Amino acid sequence: MIEATNIILNNTEIAQKIRRIAYQIYEVNYKENEIIIAGIADNGFFLAEKIVAILQEISDITITLCKVSINKKQPLEAITTDLPPADYTEKSVVLVDDVLHSGTTLIYAIKHFLDVPLKKFKTAVLVNRNHKKYPVKADFKGISLSTSIKEHVVVEFSNNEIIAYLK
Repeated sequence: MIEATNIILNNTEIAQKIRRIAYQIYEVNYKENEIIIAGIADNGFFLAEKIVAILQEISDITITLCKVSINKKQPLEAITTDLPPADYTEKSVVLVDDVLHSGTTLIYAIKHFLDVPLKKFKTAVLVNRNHKKYPVKADFKGISLSTSIKEHVVVEFSNNEIIAYLK
């Protein structure tokens, strides 16, 4: 059971953060014809789906959802996307993950997209921890949180509810 004192963001707060991130993405890309929202499986993809739903509600831009599969324990293994590279070549791409911990997952996923010429590339995370070991940043973030190295931020998606807490 999650103690109330460990909750960082409740479902309502997360919904507000996701909506704000979607508006920020739209503001940066309002002149684009298409935006690729690439979510890192699994939680990053769930978050990307929520962002896409709001972008489709607030804009006329074509929004394409892309799932990025990466082995988080072995990030040097092949990274795959459910879209062929030709589908995001010369397009605006936003890479989405739930939590930016050390930056390992994000930096390797970014590297994958750098093999293709892009028009714009941005990153979005729900929770940005300030313990990065790689020079990677979140362009759009729900919340920045200073935690100890031993603390772990968990984002759970279940039954149409999302909660973020410290473990």
